[in-house]
Amino acid sequence: MKKLVLAVIVMTILASCDQYQESGISVDSQAQNDEIMQKVEKQKIEALLLEYQKALNTSDAKLAQSLYTKDGVFMPTEAPSGIGSEGILDAYEFVFSHIQLSIEFFIEEIEVEGNMAFAVTSSRGTVKVHANGFDAPEANRELFVFEKVDGVWRIARYMFNKTAPKG
Repeated sequence: MKKLVLAVIVMTILASCDQYQESGISVDSQAQNDEIMQKVEKQKIEALLLEYQKALNTSDAKLAQSLYTKDGVFMPTEAPSGIGSEGILDAYEFVFSHIQLSIEFFIEEIEVEGNMAFAVTSSRGTVKVHANGFDAPEANRELFVFEKVDGVWRIARYMFNKTAPKG
């Protein structure tokens, strides 16, 4: 039975290679096209992360909200989660009423699979606490899950936690 299954898998792979060759697309050029598309999608996600960084650094809750899917979830440390478009706006307004960020994201990994992707990032900078005017170092590690909606990447889920600031 195992030999039959293996034979079917091999024949399927060979048939797909023949289809590429008959269509004038070699397996190598298809792999190159896939690699180029991956790179393009990763660049789009990087641009989204830069726009998100701008939203954080300008305390722009509406901009932050616009970068999420309609059913997105924002899970901030020591604050209520924002679920759905209105919940996300409320959560960012809550966060920005307490602090002012000045941070930079550092992308460690982006993986894309179809219309879903994730990114692992870290961020460093400063935070100003509105209650006392105190400035302090700020450092986090983040996990983003993205969804491509109508051809545009959006944040579907976002969570972060504090790390020790690097000196």
